[in-house]
Amino acid sequence: MPVIVFLIEENVLKIFITGASGFIGGSIAAHLVRAGHTVRGLIRNPEHRAELQRLGIEPVIGTLDERELLIAEAQAADAVINAASSDHEGAVTALIEGLAGSGKPFLHTSGSSIVGDASGGEAGQARIYHEDALPEPTADKAARVAIDQLVLDAAQRNIRTAVLCNTLIYGHGAVAGSASVQLPRLVRQAQKSGVVRHVGSGGNIWSNVYIDDVAELYRLALEKTPAGTFYFVESGEASFRDMSRAIAGAMQLGEPQDWPLDEAKKEWGYEMASYGLGSNSRVRGERARRLLGWQPARTSVIEWIGNEMMVPS
Repeated sequence: MPVIVFLIEENVLKIFITGASGFIGGSIAAHLVRAGHTVRGLIRNPEHRAELQRLGIEPVIGTLDERELLIAEAQAADAVINAASSDHEGAVTALIEGLAGSGKPFLHTSGSSIVGDASGGEAGQARIYHEDALPEPTADKAARVAIDQLVLDAAQRNIRTAVLCNTLIYGHGAVAGSASVQLPRLVRQAQKSGVVRHVGSGGNIWSNVYIDDVAELYRLALEKTPAGTFYFVESGEASFRDMSRAIAGAMQLGEPQDWPLDEAKKEWGYEMASYGLGSNSRVRGERARRLLGWQPARTSVIEWIGNEMMVPS
């Protein structure tokens, strides 16, 4: 009787990713497909199905509240990435349950507003934080930090967990119509008012990173990360004053204007005005470079704004 041998291509993973129609999740998913992996992506809106299929991503229709779905997808996958929400504890708990005891990688997406100082757009002390010396979170960020710790602690349940704490992300997403969180808000406000505005004096500084470099780091982390590891994801930094000035130049508008925090909150809401656009968030991400060999290709958000940012009509 002939012996039938099934060959499985080495290092090809079946990956389940949440937030697959979003700016971060979609870009990571598309990058992993290009690297040869099989990717299933969770999306809420069936209308995004065709766009995911165009990118080679198999759509899974559902939400982060569907616990049994998340558990089943985690159990069926070789690796899981949560890129949908940094703040949905129920989804994280379900994914951990599905992966417990498997030794599989689980990458959770956080954000560096966890070290934000809500300075009202001022430079203030503008402290720089490192991965081995995180501050106590503000009351606003305590819940997010607790979820990060939940993921890291799940390494004790034989899951190769990592938290990737992204900074301000710039660039063009793989999914048509997706956009990053911070800079597009400045652009939309300027389109509406004819003036680029930043919170306070705009002296506050954020570390930043290019979206394609983010996606590559997730790929490397799937392959190499030690269990229970926290990473800051950054490759440069800039003040909001300098970023808004670059946006004004790209949009052919006048000098950007200072905006009192209370006025900014009316436009962007408390969370975005106080933290996403109005705080300092300066971090250094040595671990990705040291442990994973990550070498980001881009280091200047100002150059990207001036040369490549597209202003939507």
